[in-house]
Amino acid sequence: MMLDPELRKEIIMENYLNPVNKDTIEDKNYLKVNTNSETCIDNIDLYILFDGDVIKDLHFNGEACAISTSASSIMIKLLIGKTIKEAKEIMKNYYNMVHEKEYDENLLGEACCYEDIHKQQNRIGCATIPWRGLEKAFEEYEKRLKEAN
Repeated sequence: MMLDPELRKEIIMENYLNPVNKDTIEDKNYLKVNTNSETCIDNIDLYILFDGDVIKDLHFNGEACAISTSASSIMIKLLIGKTIKEAKEIMKNYYNMVHEKEYDENLLGEACCYEDIHKQQNRIGCATIPWRGLEKAFEEYEKRLKEAN
């Protein structure tokens, strides 16, 4: 499903100018992870509240370009209420999309606005920053669960 270029731009700009859950969370129940870019200024913190294996809440804050900010906002909308397993499946499809591999567009919703990002290789990093942070969060959460048992 190739989105119309104007619609893609509209989705990105809407999520950049009015990002969902862009704030700092001071609650110790949230797992905080940092993710950044080695090639630009993008540096964001993710705040994730898990309820068992469900992503109950998700926020982000930091300094980021339009692509990283909008990708964070879109990711948040996609993942709140999903299980870790569902989120990992969405993540796999997202990575496949940005790297021009086969993916299920039905899982990605608005995130399909990045379906052409591979044409600008340097922007793939921007579009994947929040997802890389999420990977770190899952690793940390799973590690904590093992230590608790």
